[in-house]
Amino acid sequence: MTTAPVLDRPTDAATAPRARRAGSFRTSLTRGQGRSGWLFLAPFGLFYLAFLLGPTVWMIVSSFFNTSTVRTGLGSFAGFANYAEMLSRDDFWSSLWHTLQFTLYTTPPLVILAFLFAVLTNRMNRGQWFFRLAFFLPFILPSATISLIWVFIFTPATGLFASIQSAIGLTPGAGVLASPNTAMIGVAIATVWWTLGFNFVLYLAGLQEIPRELYEAAAVDGASNWQQIKSITLPLLGRTTTLVILLQIIASLKIFDQVYLMTNGGPGISTQVSLQLITGVGFTDNRLGAASAASVLLFIVIVAIAIIRQLVERAAAKREMGA
Repeated sequence: MTTAPVLDRPTDAATAPRARRAGSFRTSLTRGQGRSGWLFLAPFGLFYLAFLLGPTVWMIVSSFFNTSTVRTGLGSFAGFANYAEMLSRDDFWSSLWHTLQFTLYTTPPLVILAFLFAVLTNRMNRGQWFFRLAFFLPFILPSATISLIWVFIFTPATGLFASIQSAIGLTPGAGVLASPNTAMIGVAIATVWWTLGFNFVLYLAGLQEIPRELYEAAAVDGASNWQQIKSITLPLLGRTTTLVILLQIIASLKIFDQVYLMTNGGPGISTQVSLQLITGVGFTDNRLGAASAASVLLFIVIVAIAIIRQLVERAAAKREMGA
């Protein structure tokens, strides 16, 4: 009876070189991946420095000088005079209020309607692609196209809105965009129609990450559709809602295109927003230093609102966890 040969186990002295070679290979591989990662990030980094960080630093620096478009250099030192001038101008405060007014008009419907349409679309078993296309298609159109469409809709006497008023027995007035009381509402309606699809897609993506088993179990327990939305959908979409609200607030505070193309700040200055005032001061009055000061003030307002929104969200989350 023969016995199977016994293989000698390799000693530590024999395995040490092999381990060192494997370790050095992993180290070199990691270093190679790190270099590749930096190479991939380099184009964006250069773009970020050249077109975002650089101009932001220049804006802050030039806000303390009498910089102009008609002469080179920063100009003479002004200190806080540009900030004092902007804070003392009535049109600066009115444009800031119009910007906040536009934000209040657009943020709630863009969040609520996007959520409702996404919930309804998610419950459909067939034809979801059509509603995704229908809601998102306006978002890919340029702002000039959107503005022309809605200027035509709100055209007095011959526009679509005037035709609807005549069809139901109402007398068309001077036009939505011609009245200081309704012009900003008209711009807000056009913006909601234009950008609703972006929030809709975010909500729809979040809804499709929720397991359907949760809804099936809730239905078996007798939960109604509203109870399912309240107890399942809303809590699990909390992060998505926070993201949507924050992005929408920031985007609304940077409003410019629609107002400039649809009303040009009118009637009078009833729809003039902060970015339009900044553009006028910088490129019409040729005072880049004063325009930079107004830009810094608007930037502070945007950052402050974003921070307050985040603090409120964290406080609400802590209360829910404590409860």
